[in-house]
Amino acid sequence: MAKENAAPPPPRKQDEPPKQEGLPEWMATFADMVTLLLCFFVLLLSFAQQDANKFKTLMGSIKNAFGIQLKRPEAEFAAFSPSQFERKDVELKKDDQQILGMVVELKNMIFEDPNLKKTVKISAEDAGVVMRFPIDVFFAEGSADLKPEALTALDGAIRILKERNVNLVVRGHTSDEESPTSLYPSNWELSSARAAALLRAIMARGDISSTRLKAVGYADSQPLLPNNSAPNRHTNARMELYLHKPEVKSW
Repeated sequence: MAKENAAPPPPRKQDEPPKQEGLPEWMATFADMVTLLLCFFVLLLSFAQQDANKFKTLMGSIKNAFGIQLKRPEAEFAAFSPSQFERKDVELKKDDQQILGMVVELKNMIFEDPNLKKTVKISAEDAGVVMRFPIDVFFAEGSADLKPEALTALDGAIRILKERNVNLVVRGHTSDEESPTSLYPSNWELSSARAAALLRAIMARGDISSTRLKAVGYADSQPLLPNNSAPNRHTNARMELYLHKPEVKSW
């Protein structure tokens, strides 16, 4: 009797949607979007994994040169003022600071010479700095006679030798197509003679002790690029001035 007398449920309004169980539909779309974003950032992170040594080198190269970058339209490198902008949160070893200082100083000196700034390349190595010159800056093809007007190109290295406790190795390189002559029947003789000529010029111009200098000819044994085109051969025929710490093996 009680069940028969129970009041019927209130009627549902015609425009009221039926109630759904579980989460709202928009939440599923939102969850899909968040999941896709998460996957996207995970992929970015995997692509951007840092090499520890490269990261250390990068941080070290900007330690004393971090700050305002002077923009010059014709420059091939950025000139910085290392003494004004120092990163206190990046620590460099004393040897690394010396190498960085030589790179910055040499680049600033090279930038002052419009003829050299487009041809001379300066790079840091583990234990020193290399200045790389095209062979025609100093010598004619097949010759080891130093051009008199090229002597000023040595002033940057001479200045570093006078101001810092470093030694110098003059490296001579040729391409694989240097023409042999009666004086230099092979690239070994030619590259060695050129290195010796530069060494003598540095000693005379800078009054540098011979105990701090070495000269070596590599012929075409250490090309930077494959010797398969004229531009590549021009790059490979070069003279290098390697400034390094005295205790480092330089050969």
